[in-house]
Amino acid sequence: MPQLLMQREEIINKINLMLIDEFEIEESQISPNARFKEDFDIDSLDFVDLVVIIEKNFGFKVKGEEMVNIKKLADFYNFIFDRIKLN
Repeated sequence: MPQLLMQREEIINKINLMLIDEFEIEESQISPNARFKEDFDIDSLDFVDLVVIIEKNFGFKVKGEEMVNIKKLADFYNFIFDRIKLN
């Protein structure tokens, strides 16, 4: 179980760094309850970039409709965790 926890923490850190680097989000803004649109000002065009970044960093394809229900950062973390478990 600690190994799984470590992997989750590593994934969360990777996602957070990706948001900071690619979307110029302040580290202080990042929390699981942060909302992509309202708190990060990430619009639909940014989501396209986010899909490309996910594919590059995590090695799986994402369909646009899979991202529709992702509103908060916690949703995004869970989406990545679920997809990685499938691979």
